[in-house]
Amino acid sequence: MTTAHTQELDVQPTPLALLLLGREADPRSERGVECPGDLPSPSDPDLVARARAAKEKLGDKVFVLGHHYQRDEVIQFADVTGDSFKLAKDAAARPEAEYIVFCGVHFMAESADILTSDDQKVVLPDLAAGCSMADMATAEQVAECWDALTEAGIAEQVVPVSYMNSSADIKAFTGKHGGTICTSSNAKRALDWAFEQGEKVLFLPDQHLGRNTAVRDMGMTLEDCVVYNPHRPNGGLTAEELRGAKMILWRGHCSVHGRFSLDSVNDVRERIPGVNVLVHPECKHEVVAAADYVGSTEYIIKALEAAPAGSKWAIGTELNLVRRLANRFAAEDKEIVFLDKTVCFCSTMNRIDLPHLVWTLESLAEGTLVNRIEVDKETEAFAKLALERMLALP
Repeated sequence: MTTAHTQELDVQPTPLALLLLGREADPRSERGVECPGDLPSPSDPDLVARARAAKEKLGDKVFVLGHHYQRDEVIQFADVTGDSFKLAKDAAARPEAEYIVFCGVHFMAESADILTSDDQKVVLPDLAAGCSMADMATAEQVAECWDALTEAGIAEQVVPVSYMNSSADIKAFTGKHGGTICTSSNAKRALDWAFEQGEKVLFLPDQHLGRNTAVRDMGMTLEDCVVYNPHRPNGGLTAEELRGAKMILWRGHCSVHGRFSLDSVNDVRERIPGVNVLVHPECKHEVVAAADYVGSTEYIIKALEAAPAGSKWAIGTELNLVRRLANRFAAEDKEIVFLDKTVCFCSTMNRIDLPHLVWTLESLAEGTLVNRIEVDKETEAFAKLALERMLALP
C-alpha cells in the first residue's frame, strides 16, 4: 500500500491496541499503561547498588512485597515473600510503612490497598503488570451474567464466589451480592460456606479452580458444572442448563497453568521414573486428576520442604518459582523439574524487573509518588466485605 493510500485511510490504532502496546490508560483494566519517566538501562551495572541505596534511604517508610512468581533479581529486595493474599495481609500488618511497593500484579496491589490504611500508599512498579485471568471477567460482563441468572429465575439461589485473582470490581460485585472471596488454599471452605447460603455458586473467574474444587474435593460430578462464556449470548447456556447446574463456572483461566496438559504428565513420567507430579489447582481438570499431589503455591513449597532427600518432582506452576525451588533443594539431592518441556514464565508478572524497581524506589526516595494503586471508596467497601467474609470462614 502506498503512502498516499495510507494517509487517505488515516489509520488510527484502537484503544485496545494502545493498551496492548502498553500505552494509554484504563484504570478498570488489568492491562497496563506506559511507565512515566525514564527507566534505567537493564545493562546498568549499578542497578543492585542503586536499589539497595534507595531502599536504605527510605528505611521504615517503605515495605517491599515480593510474590513467589517474581524474578530473583526482584525477590532479593523483598521484605517478605508469599502468595497474593498473604502479602496483602503482611502489608496491612505494617501500618508504619508509608509506601507499600508490591512486586506482583495489578489485582494484588488492589487487594493490598483495600486492606491497608488510608495513610498508606500502594505502588506497583510497572502498571502494565496485569493478570490475563483477572482481565477475563469485567464488571460489565458479570453484570450481564447476573441479568441472565435473573431471567432464568435463579439469581436468588446463586451465591458468587470469586477467586483472589480478580479485580477489585469483581470482588465488590461479590460482596454486594452476598458472596465471598477464596484462595487456592481455602476454595473448598469457601464453597462449603456458599452452599450453606444458597443452592448454586457462580465461580469467578477461574473455571479450573472452581471445577477441580467441586469435583475433586467436594464429590460433585462434571455434569454438575456448566461454563458461562461472557462472549456468547446468555453465556452460551440455556435457561434450563443454568437451572440444572450447581456450579456456574466463568470461562476464565490462567495463561501459565492452562499450558500444562495430560501429555505433559505422561511425558514426564516416562522421562523420569518414580517422579512425583505436583500441580497447582488452576491446572486443567485432566491434569489435576492425573497428578499425585495438588495444592496452592504455599502447599507446593511446604511439600518440597518435607520431601525426602533423593526424591524426584515435576512441578506444574510458574517457572520462576520452580527454578528457585530446584536451586534451593539441590543440595538435599531433590530433583525438581518444570512439568512442561516448554519454558513458560508469567509474562505480566515478569514485567516487574530490576529497572522498574530501581526507578520506583529512587522516585519514592526523592519524594515523588509514582504508580499508585488506589481503589475508590465504594468499590473498596464492598470488596472488603467479601474479603472479610473469607477471613471469617471456619
